[in-house]
Amino acid sequence: MIRHADFRHLVLATLAGLTLALGAMMPARAADRDRVEAFLTVTGFDVALESIALSAADAPAMLGMQPNEFGSDWREKSAEVFDTDLMHGMALSILEEALSDDLLTHAAAFYASPLGQRLVEAENASHMVEDDVAKQTEGGEVVALWTQNDDPRLDILRSLNKAIDSADTAVRAVQEIQVRFLMAASNSGVLERRLDEQALRAALKENEPELRRSLQVSGLTAAAYTYQDFSEEDLAAYLVALEHPDMQQVYELMNAVQYEIMANRFEELARVMADMHPGQEL
Repeated sequence: MIRHADFRHLVLATLAGLTLALGAMMPARAADRDRVEAFLTVTGFDVALESIALSAADAPAMLGMQPNEFGSDWREKSAEVFDTDLMHGMALSILEEALSDDLLTHAAAFYASPLGQRLVEAENASHMVEDDVAKQTEGGEVVALWTQNDDPRLDILRSLNKAIDSADTAVRAVQEIQVRFLMAASNSGVLERRLDEQALRAALKENEPELRRSLQVSGLTAAAYTYQDFSEEDLAAYLVALEHPDMQQVYELMNAVQYEIMANRFEELARVMADMHPGQEL
């Protein structure tokens, strides 16, 4: 499924108060597990979840450190934390309770269509690109070309990104997961100096305008990379689908699930990192 910006570039994202958000979205008639499993596949959400593991490479840099400082088994240990089967199961458990049959049917019908499956194929390939720098570079080149040619697809991509984050939660999400990860690293002893959560939140709030601009740029370049081979008509049809009220509810839930799983795994990674390396000054 389309995301506000590439997971690797966002690095970390979560929704504050996920429990309350999911509680408000609890359906009267939840979808059964087999249908939810099929939903993950047809929408490409299973691959989006798998791609979360790529973000583990960014964790040491968040602490001003390098992966080799955590020993030769860093990749193995981080892969255990971001186990794809585990994350898949977490998503299934949440969606079983929170996704209604009606919403599932609506979203699955679009993504099962010929256009939907072409989009999923492109999104899945984009999710799993490991070289994020090259991806952002190529996406930037597409944006520059479309800007030069006054290509209408550029405005459609901007609208697509707004449609999949209609509540404008991305900035708050990035800030919240950074707090959760850094505080877990501090509390578990990865950092020598204990962090003050209130001061950390204040520092992130001060940087909010720059973060917002960064997310807008990265979201546009990631979308340009992903959808560069789609026509104006295809992207316009996708926008109509994403702006439907039912799809808006689906994406609110999908974002919440992705972000919470990411936050949960990074908090666990911080605890694992404490056993791999002595404390480090931030």
